[in-house]
Amino acid sequence: MTPIYLDYNATTPLDPAVVDAMLPYLREHFGNPSSAHAFGKTAHQAVDQARALAAALIGAQPDEIIFTSGGTEASNHAIKGTVFVQAQSLLGKWFGRLKGHIITSAIEHPATLQPCEFLRRLGCKITILPVDRFGLVDPKAVRKALPATLVSIMHSNNEVGTLQPIREIARIAKEHGALVHTDVAQSVGKVPVDVNDLGVDLLSIAGHKVYAPKGVGALYVRTGVKLERLIHGAGHEGGQRAGTENVPYIVGLGKACAIARQSLPQATERLRHLRDRLFQKLQSSLGDKIVLNGHPERRLPNTLNVNFAGQVGADLLQKVPQIAASTGSACHEGQMSQSPVLCAMGVPPDIGKGAVRLTVGRFTTEEEVDRAADILLKAQ
Repeated sequence: MTPIYLDYNATTPLDPAVVDAMLPYLREHFGNPSSAHAFGKTAHQAVDQARALAAALIGAQPDEIIFTSGGTEASNHAIKGTVFVQAQSLLGKWFGRLKGHIITSAIEHPATLQPCEFLRRLGCKITILPVDRFGLVDPKAVRKALPATLVSIMHSNNEVGTLQPIREIARIAKEHGALVHTDVAQSVGKVPVDVNDLGVDLLSIAGHKVYAPKGVGALYVRTGVKLERLIHGAGHEGGQRAGTENVPYIVGLGKACAIARQSLPQATERLRHLRDRLFQKLQSSLGDKIVLNGHPERRLPNTLNVNFAGQVGADLLQKVPQIAASTGSACHEGQMSQSPVLCAMGVPPDIGKGAVRLTVGRFTTEEEVDRAADILLKAQ
């Protein structure tokens, strides 16, 4: 029997409509988008249409979208590109230690924290803000840490689902002349995301979190914001990202963005219903032996991260192979130590070791949720 898939924050299956949109560009429409002939023009038009669809999902303009290999590249480009372009503008040429100051948080994805650490080694100042027990960044802490070159705070946390006060953080950052980047990989398609409402300058999207393929993503760059290139070469993507565009995957991402836009707000309510149904079934039997991680209300509608008291999360999942779930972030799985996110939230290790992340998605059914709850309860 196929396991019940409750790991949608790790990756999503391809939506059948996305596959259908991609197939013509895997078969007959093979042209290079940079070619001037008919084959190239067909591919170019497909990329343009996908760019418009991705932009529409987040309230951006098409020319503000750069297609990437995924969310990790998008965040790397936003963070490194901001600092490197400042170095060029201030020094003409880069000599000695790198200038700049980045403010981020202790619960960011490695795609943000690792570029920051790389820049720290080059001389950039990095301020890592703490979070409270719910995983929230305090905007007052951002204000205290300013001025900065860039503030990079994720929109929603991939492990516990906590939604950050990005709008308020961006307003404060702008008062001090800082650019703002946010990673919305987990948010798009689950909750509304609008770059103008949020007030951000840079935003990362990962295709495989929104029912598109792995290996494609997008970076939003607000008009007027300058970035140093991350990948050098020819003038693809408006001169921002060299490399012949991956047309089939870009088409897939565009279609996925269109579906995500059309599905809101109904998708939010459906996901919340399934998530809450699962938690209520577990809590009604386990009581205080199950503890919620993350904010009880201000979190992604699909994300349920809970501690099973007296259990080790990894061991529990080993006992229930009928359920596909996670004990932490999918990008740094396999470690028995407590998640850095839960550590940053101050979750006691003796409790946090029982953490399991259960995330529902577009294709999850009530019957699967009920069955998963029964299986987990029998394993206690």
